[in-house]
Amino acid sequence: MSVQFGRWNFEGQPPAHDYIEKVRATIAPYGPDSDEQYSEGGIKVLYRAFCTTKESRRETQPYISPSGVVITWDGRLDNRADLVSELRDSLTINSTDIAIVAVAYEKWGVGCLAKLVGDWALSIWNPVSRLLILAKDPIGTRHLFYSFDNNKVTWCTILDPLVRFAETTFTLNEEYIAGWFSYFPAAHLTPYVGIHAVPPSSSVLLRPGKHTVSKYWDFDPARRIRYRTDEAYEEHFRTVFAQAVQRRLRSDCPVLAELSGGLDSSSIVCMADRIVSRGAREVSKVETISWYDDSYDHIEPDTNELHWITKVEEKRGHTGYHINLRELKAAKGDSSRPFTSDRDHERFAATPSNEELSIHLKHYAAYMLSHSYRVTLSGIGGDEATCGDAPSPTIELQNLLAEARFVALVSQLRIWATKMKQPALSLLCRAVWGFVSLTLTGVSVRMGPAPWFHPDFVRRNYAAACGYPSRVKLFGPLPSFQANVAMLNVLRRLVADWALRPDMLREVRFPYLDRDFLEFIYAIPREQIVGVGKRRFLMKRALAGIVPDKLLNRRRKLFVEQATRSVATEWTALAEDQHIFASSGGFVKPDRLREVLQNVRRAEAIPSLSLMRSMTLEFWLRHLTRHGILKTSMAKHEDKATGSPLRQKKSDHLFNPQFQLADEHNTTEERR
Repeated sequence: MSVQFGRWNFEGQPPAHDYIEKVRATIAPYGPDSDEQYSEGGIKVLYRAFCTTKESRRETQPYISPSGVVITWDGRLDNRADLVSELRDSLTINSTDIAIVAVAYEKWGVGCLAKLVGDWALSIWNPVSRLLILAKDPIGTRHLFYSFDNNKVTWCTILDPLVRFAETTFTLNEEYIAGWFSYFPAAHLTPYVGIHAVPPSSSVLLRPGKHTVSKYWDFDPARRIRYRTDEAYEEHFRTVFAQAVQRRLRSDCPVLAELSGGLDSSSIVCMADRIVSRGAREVSKVETISWYDDSYDHIEPDTNELHWITKVEEKRGHTGYHINLRELKAAKGDSSRPFTSDRDHERFAATPSNEELSIHLKHYAAYMLSHSYRVTLSGIGGDEATCGDAPSPTIELQNLLAEARFVALVSQLRIWATKMKQPALSLLCRAVWGFVSLTLTGVSVRMGPAPWFHPDFVRRNYAAACGYPSRVKLFGPLPSFQANVAMLNVLRRLVADWALRPDMLREVRFPYLDRDFLEFIYAIPREQIVGVGKRRFLMKRALAGIVPDKLLNRRRKLFVEQATRSVATEWTALAEDQHIFASSGGFVKPDRLREVLQNVRRAEAIPSLSLMRSMTLEFWLRHLTRHGILKTSMAKHEDKATGSPLRQKKSDHLFNPQFQLADEHNTTEERR
């Protein structure tokens, strides 16, 4: 991902030179391929390129259109050919992505945003109308943050410059913190009050005295795709899935696909091989990287993903790069760094999830660097789009109820009741209950509010703390469409929460989050996606002969929760600490948290995931305090975790934080 930065002083004075130099030094590691800028009056725009396509290497950014509009673009335009055809008077097939976007804006204005298919984030500065537009693609795979006040607006791909060089201290965003505890904060939030993220599928219009956020495009709940035969659905699935993969193989260097042994990543690799073998233009060679743990082969061999990884490698006739987690753990031995030291390194952590790379990701990063890989493919989103969960009739029955198709409802109830060996009335009640009660989508109930959370904090931020539950509406879009959008919002929060890292430079691409692929999935009948007692019903039919049969027929991939880090010394030391930083913000009740930490010392059962995230938050708050970032009324305190004094700050505000996953390996990724 390339990095864009800009500051616009409304009164026209140029941004201070030393400020710009500090920003330039901060963003430099993220964009090694160019250092470009634009200056005019009170506006300054910086651009650092990270090139992944042949067209991007010919781009000059910031790009100035014939009308004087200044555009910076971080993205990959997937419908280039369509737009070039529509704008052929001004473009050719060799035009760069940024040139296509500029011509589209010149013709359609902000209406062009809905026409841009791909992964992207952009900024548009119009000096004539004194207007700034920031926008992101419908999924939100690229980052773009901004802050503003009465005098200026600042925006950037990464949070660090907006936080570190703001010449002010911050109150933390309480909803963000609550959402981080339940895995993923809302996609438009950052940890800091006054700093925002551009929402997916939205544009932000900024000018002096005006700030407007508007959605420019959304999935159409009225769209329907209906065929007479199953074979027609299968052919359409293969077409849109192949297109989704091919779009993400557009690269001027080899692409590295994550191959986990699950059906999602295996399907991507097998489809990529099929595309490459057919000689598709602008498609790179595909290699694979896999990690596995054979520690438990003697107990449950099926937990070792290497067995399934090799099935794909045998089909493609090529072995990828393997990382054995057991060997890494053994080699690491007693040299492992303590948990608290994740916040001791010099690199600033703008979010609680921005920790030091885990040992296997360090190997991953080193392998990428040594082989000049810049693009990786991820199976994130496949489980959610193709319904990899245990087959259930609930959503299908809700559709039939909403459409008043009672004859079909009775018939399906009988069929499912027989298959699941459950009373039909029980299945019906479960479907009806979804219209009455709040339902949690894509978030483990284990991540609900822990007993040491402060009840007032939970009450104020109940929806975020509980993973943003929702209720199925009887009238309006079909329940299946509502469920799809709810799950998509979880994925939007997930990708928004991934921090860019200079120590692991790469562009992550997600075939299952392709806009056209999702439009197809959302428009077809639910019974095509989930057959009676059959999960991934359409996907398995469509990919027969492309993906090895043993993988298609594999039972659901087992998820083995990773053991909590070795924490006895570092965490339990907080039990005697006189000051718990998270309690100063009103997030936790210190006595209850100390009680749980004592339970850790006694090796008693605890909610380990919630505690890990609570400790991540605690040490992150200490990290921010050392950097003088937070407004806080805390008294000067000696940080027992590091032995360094913490700077005292005065404030009349409480913290308002929110978290993200403490480990780079989140449970959604583990299921891939």
